[in-house]
Amino acid sequence: MQGARQLLRRMVQDRKGSVVSMTALMMPVLIGAAGMASDTIQWTLTKRMMQRAADSGAVAGAYALSQSADVQAAATNDITRNGGFRMTVNPVINSPARSGSFRDAASAVEVILATDMDLPFTGLVMDGPVRVSARAVAEIVGNGDYCVLALENTNTTGIPIGGNATVNLGCGMMSNAPSTSSVIASGSSYVTASPVAAVGGVPPGNYAPGTERQQYALPLRDPYRNLPDPNITVNGSNNNVGSNQTRTLNPGTYSSMDIQGTAVLLPGTYFITGNMRIGSKARVTGAGVTLVFTARNAASNTGSIATIDINGGATINLSAPSTGTYAGILMYQDRRASTMATNRINGNSFSSFQGAFYFPRQLLSFNGTSGMNTNCVQIVARQVDWRGNTVINNVCPPASGASSFKGTQIKLVA
Repeated sequence: MQGARQLLRRMVQDRKGSVVSMTALMMPVLIGAAGMASDTIQWTLTKRMMQRAADSGAVAGAYALSQSADVQAAATNDITRNGGFRMTVNPVINSPARSGSFRDAASAVEVILATDMDLPFTGLVMDGPVRVSARAVAEIVGNGDYCVLALENTNTTGIPIGGNATVNLGCGMMSNAPSTSSVIASGSSYVTASPVAAVGGVPPGNYAPGTERQQYALPLRDPYRNLPDPNITVNGSNNNVGSNQTRTLNPGTYSSMDIQGTAVLLPGTYFITGNMRIGSKARVTGAGVTLVFTARNAASNTGSIATIDINGGATINLSAPSTGTYAGILMYQDRRASTMATNRINGNSFSSFQGAFYFPRQLLSFNGTSGMNTNCVQIVARQVDWRGNTVINNVCPPASGASSFKGTQIKLVA
């Protein structure tokens, strides 16, 4: 009996020794696992913060690119705001993007971030810091076809549509105004257009079923921003056409135009430094024509930049040139004009327009008459006011130089 007890005691002692030995052998593994887990958590958190900063920086850079702003500054500032980790390597910001898969490198911004982390356990194993990196690519992509754009950027309505206006567009309309009522279709108006987009809000209105309203969209860049400023330093001649007169006009500089009779405009550019008025009985025709409304020494004489007023009874048949500096541009008002004026484009059912109306600093009131031919028309103005009946199919001849312009949105593509 005594012998059995001694044998049992020796077995227990041997087991304790085995556990101690096993524990001693496993301790480095346990410590290593705990260290690796700690390092992995730090690495993962840093990686997530870096990816968030890279994504945000790429989007900010692409937004700046869409607005012709400083891409490098926008992306860098956004990366700094969204950091939260120690940056040991300078950010790489590529525009155009240089690697990866996307549609158009020129419209993409690539951000590459990297930092060297001193991880306690991994550093012992790897004999140095661990590099953690993140990459993102944001691209400007198309978002609808537009033929009407209000460049207004203050807290007001960019496109008011009212009265009995019937607006039927084979394209979209866009307002850059940040107002909650950036586009309004009120009164007895009826609008068929899609999309109807705005930097601000597009409240419900008199829109055709199926109209896509896009609120709080990216502002659309001025599609004609690269047109040169007119530079007129001489006095032009007056050009008055009486109600019983018929005259043929040559391109050149005119101090004013008052057309009450019949005028034939030969192809070319007409620089008008005084107001242009077309009366109710007038007939005006011209192919390959651009009317440029400016002023003599416009840079210092902004308040005198010309405007246009076309009476609704007039018969107008005008088309823009298909080549040259003003290809596709029918009317262009100097972008240095003051904002306190209205331009009126009217016409009867026998009228036809082809080309772009560009009034970047003033309101354009487009009051068409039912039946007026505006199959190929683009309208870009500070504000666009609709009060008449207009149908724009936006179907332009292939070689006309005129076309709709693309809306934009920013997407992360990598």
